[in-house]
Amino acid sequence: TKLAVAVAGGVIGGILLFILIGITTYLLWKKFYYLLSYQKLTSPIKTRNENGIFQDQLTSEIQPKSTSRSRSVPFIIPPTLHGQDWINLTNEEHVQEESDPYMIPQSGPRSSFHSLAGSYVVGTINPELYKFPEDKSETDFPEGNIGRLWFSIEYEQESERLLVSLIKVRKLQPPADSCSPFVKIYLLPDERSYLQSKTKRKTLNPQFDENFVFQVSSKMLFQRTLKFLVYRVDKQKKHHLLGQVIFPLKNETLTDDNKLVIWRDLEKENLEPPSEYGDIQFSLSYNDYLGRFTVVVLRARGLKLQEESHAVSVYVKVSLMNHNKFIKSKKTAAVLGSPNPVYNETFSFKADQTELDTASLSLSVLQSAKGEKTLLLGRVVVGPFMYTRGKELEHWNEMISKPKELIKRWHALCHSM
Repeated sequence: TKLAVAVAGGVIGGILLFILIGITTYLLWKKFYYLLSYQKLTSPIKTRNENGIFQDQLTSEIQPKSTSRSRSVPFIIPPTLHGQDWINLTNEEHVQEESDPYMIPQSGPRSSFHSLAGSYVVGTINPELYKFPEDKSETDFPEGNIGRLWFSIEYEQESERLLVSLIKVRKLQPPADSCSPFVKIYLLPDERSYLQSKTKRKTLNPQFDENFVFQVSSKMLFQRTLKFLVYRVDKQKKHHLLGQVIFPLKNETLTDDNKLVIWRDLEKENLEPPSEYGDIQFSLSYNDYLGRFTVVVLRARGLKLQEESHAVSVYVKVSLMNHNKFIKSKKTAAVLGSPNPVYNETFSFKADQTELDTASLSLSVLQSAKGEKTLLLGRVVVGPFMYTRGKELEHWNEMISKPKELIKRWHALCHSM
C-alpha cells in the first residue's frame, strides 16, 4: 500500500508540474505576442514608389504649418517599447530614428502628457478640427443690409403674458454721420399702442437689453405679429425711421420653458401711400431643375375692410393658371380684423419650363365673416407678356432670369381684371 501511495503521489505531482509548465509557457507566449504587435505598429513602413504621393499628402495633412501652430494633444508610446534607439530633441521630446511619417512629432508647447514617466510623443491631435462652428450672425451681412436686430420671446401660459426682450441692433446705416437710435414695439393687429425702448446716444451698434410685456390670451397669441420699428433722433429731436422687422408668432412654439432668441435683418418700410384697394407683398421663385414655382405671401396693407370688426377674417388665395384655365389653388391662414395682415406663408406649384410663356399666378385677397358671403378685396396677376404689363410683368421676368432666387415685390390690388 505504501508503494501504491508513493506511485499515486508521483503521478499527481507530475501532472501538476506539467500544468504549471504549460501555464508559464502560455503567459510567456502571450507577453511576447503583444510585444511583437507593438513593434509592428511602430516600426517604419517601407512604401513603394507608386505610394509616395499618397504618403506625402498624409504627411502634409498631419503636420500643421509653422505659421499657424496651435496647442496640440500628444499620443504616447507604451513603456514596453523602451528598448529601441531614440534621439533627444531640443525641446526634450523624443522621436524614433527613421520613423514612419505618421509618427513624426510636432514641435510646440509642452503638455502635461510629457511628464508621464517612460512615455514618448509619437503624434498629435489638432484641436482646431473639433471646434464648434462660429456664430456668424454678427459678421455675415449681405450686400445692401441696413441693420440687424436681435430679440427674444417667451410666453407665460398661466399669466397669459408675452415676454419680449430687446437685445441689440448692429450695423445701422443712417443717412447722417451721428445716430441716436431707439425702438418701438407693436403687437399687431393693434397699431394704436406700442412699447418703446430707451434712446442710445451716438452709436450704430446699440445694446438695449430691455424687457417688455404684452398681455395676450393663448387663443389669440398665434394670430398676432410682433413689429419692431427702429428710429433715429436727429439734432432737432425729430424721429426718422431706419427700418423695421415683422415677426409673425403663428409658426413658433412658445412655452414657459422655451425662450427663443431670434435675429432678423431690418427692412425698409414702404413709405408710399397705399393704393385705392390696398397693396400686397409677396416673393416669387422658379426652380428650372425641379419645374416648380415658389410663392411666399408676406403681408398686405391698406385693405378696405367692409366691416371693422374682429369677427372679420382676411386671407389670400394663390392660384396657378395656364391659358387662363384654373390648375390649382392654395390658401393662407385667416388673419382677424386687420387692414394690414401679415402672413409669411410659402406655397409651391409644379409647372414645366415649357409652360412659362402661358402660365400665370393670381393672388386674391378675400374677406370672410360668419354667415356672410366671402368678399373680394382685391386681386393681382403676375405672368408673361400675354397677361400682364408694368410691375407685374417685371416681377415675372426677374423671377425667370434669376432661377432659384426669391424675388420680393409690392403690388397694388385691383378689383377687376
